[in-house]
This record gives sequence, C-alpha cells and structure tokens, in this order.
Amino acid sequence: MEPSRSATCKPVSERIRSRLDAAGERYFANDNIRHYMHDHEVEELQAEVKEKLQEVLKSLVIDVENDHNTQDTAKRVAKMFVEEVFAGRYAEPPPVTEFPNVSRLNELMIVGPIAVRSACSHHLCPIMGKIWVGVLPNEDSALIGLSKYARLVDWVMSRPQIQEEAIAQLADLLEDKMSPDGLAIVMEADHYCMHWRGVKDSDSKMINSVMRGSFRSDADLRREFLTLKK
Repeated sequence: MEPSRSATCKPVSERIRSRLDAAGERYFANDNIRHYMHDHEVEELQAEVKEKLQEVLKSLVIDVENDHNTQDTAKRVAKMFVEEVFAGRYAEPPPVTEFPNVSRLNELMIVGPIAVRSACSHHLCPIMGKIWVGVLPNEDSALIGLSKYARLVDWVMSRPQIQEEAIAQLADLLEDKMSPDGLAIVMEADHYCMHWRGVKDSDSKMINSVMRGSFRSDADLRREFLTLKK
C-alpha cells in the first residue's frame, strides 16, 4: 500500500515515531530502531537533523552564512550523529555467525581490550574506553569469531547512553547469541562530560562490570578473569 500524500509530507522523524508508538515500542536514546525505518529514511533523517542543527547554530548567534568555518558544520554534525556516533540506533545488527562447540570447550576465554567509542546521553559528550569480555562456554554453547565481539561492541556502544546500561545491554546480546555457562564484562572509560564541563576533572575514569552465571557464583573464576584481563 502506498503511503498517503499527507503521510509522506510529515517529517521523517514523525513517521518513524508514529510506527514505534503504534507498535508499543520504546525509543530511548540507547535503543535500536532500525526495524521501524525504511531504507531511504536514514538519509532523510540525516537531512532533517542537518536542518535542525542549522537552527541551533543560528540560536547560538553564529553567522553560518558568512563564517567559512561553520557553513557546513550542520551537515557534518548530522552525518556524524546518524552514520557514526549514533549509528547503533539506525543500523542493522552486524552479521554474526555462531559455530557449534564441536570440541566441547569449557575453559575461560577472554577477549579484549576492545576499543569503545560512545556518547553520554546526558550531555552528548564522548565516552572513550575499552572493554574486556570473559566467556565460560559449555558443550552446547555457540561460539563466535574473535572479530565479531568487536563488531557487536561497536553496534551497542554507538548510541547515546550511560555506561552502566551499555554493558548490561551488551551482556544480554552476548548471552542470547552464545548461551554460555558464564559471562563477564568489564568496561573502563573516560567520560568527557567530566573532562570538558562541570568539575573538569581530567583524571577520573569509570570502571564497572557485569557478572552472569558462573562468574557471579564462582569467586575463583571471577578472580581468574579479573587477574588475566590486565
């Protein structure tokens, strides 16, 4: 069915939001909404964001018509948000092939450090850091390729969010794909909302962890992971 003329005249953000509301789906800053977007709407959304950002620059009393440094700033920032910094909201999940655990591996595996680039949902300032993932598989677990950990981390982290929720979301994703006996994730990051503004403390970092399954119940396993990940 072709969309009505009145529907196509609506801003693309309104059309996407209407689909999400109709489906009863939430669309928080750290949610992926790609399922409710048509292919061409990513480009449309970028164009809409560009227009809104141009108005923000004007409201900041910047002469975007004559200042050679900011004439294309709205376009560049819109592209950065939609295609890079917040791409995990608008992109399909990366293809990840799971392999059967033919050798019945049941020993601790650690992947990391994996580079993290994200953004704080409170101030849209950068979060830069690294992640370590520990997996304790069982004979029925699925295994994934080493590079796929980095792809999944990037997909989840390329959204505005807070660090505590981000690694819980990553843990849910990895548990769903692999069904291990245990899963552990540690993230260490610099938050530029502290470096650039507020207290302007350039030395503080945030470190937090998620422990699931065997890592939560077995103190020796947890200790082994935390020792080896260094």
